[in-house]
Amino acid sequence: MKILSVAVPCYNSEAYMRHAIESLLPGGEDVEILIVDDGSTDGTAGIADEYEAKYPGMVRTLHKENGGHGDAVMHGLRHATGMYFRVLDSDDWLDSEVLLAMIRLLRTLPKPVDLFITDFVYDKVGVARKHVMQYANALPVGRVFSWEEMHNLRVGQYILMHSATYRREMLLECGLSLPKHTFYVDNLYVYVPMRFVRHMYYMHDTLYHYYIGREDQSVHEDVMIRRLDQQMLVNRLMVDAVDVLSVPEPHCRRYLYSYLEIITAISSIMAILSRNPENLAKRDALWAYIQEKNPPLYRKLANALIGRIVRSRSGIGMALARFLYRFADKVVGFN
Repeated sequence: MKILSVAVPCYNSEAYMRHAIESLLPGGEDVEILIVDDGSTDGTAGIADEYEAKYPGMVRTLHKENGGHGDAVMHGLRHATGMYFRVLDSDDWLDSEVLLAMIRLLRTLPKPVDLFITDFVYDKVGVARKHVMQYANALPVGRVFSWEEMHNLRVGQYILMHSATYRREMLLECGLSLPKHTFYVDNLYVYVPMRFVRHMYYMHDTLYHYYIGREDQSVHEDVMIRRLDQQMLVNRLMVDAVDVLSVPEPHCRRYLYSYLEIITAISSIMAILSRNPENLAKRDALWAYIQEKNPPLYRKLANALIGRIVRSRSGIGMALARFLYRFADKVVGFN
């Protein structure tokens, strides 16, 4: 069995996908590279087939009709055979040396863990000092641990798709489902399986390079505002997927609540940044949805400081929300 399966969703990615794939090749026969051609109309399919022919037994190309990023991830997961599974977006890349060190660790663990965590870097174009998302302040380093050994993560410090490598069988068993033709499903990808995680391992090294700089990227502020409906949809699906206040493990419950809180705040802030009355109505509809679906969750979210700020209808309140977002962006550089 392969140690690690890596799905590389590709849609019209001919300009940059080679860099992503090349960063995985040093993993050798321990790595299964699944290039998921999501109905591309450029040269993506040909490049994928080229790598499969050159590296048989290591690279597999999966051609499919266009279904969006989440559908491509799910397609890769269904065809994966490795003990562990992770996603590498086609415009990002992995540090090959850290990948090799990670594979060695995964091979020597006495028992498979549910979640293997690594650091990632916001590789923003034109920024000399890149922000690294690391977790050494909150997670035990270099050993297997459980939720009760996890300290509080800081605001804005979360385990994202870029830092998560899941045990494949757990992903298949947890009921994960990502909607088609929808952006921002990476939030569902890391959120839904988390309540099934029992044992974790944190390797304090930067594996994933999260490229930021293209104006058409889904995380670009203008693009997020245009796709606000999709952000709101994912937010609703997160509310539906997990009754977060009923998660039995208290540390896991606290983490999942905090993550849902920040996603709901981002949805609301994007509406505020747009200065569009229709989008502000969508923000209010999101909060009404949470109130209807889960009144205790609504009360907890709405009464928290961040909830009061992002729900505000006053000019001062919305100005404060915009200021806090700009400050966070300046510190982290996520757009």
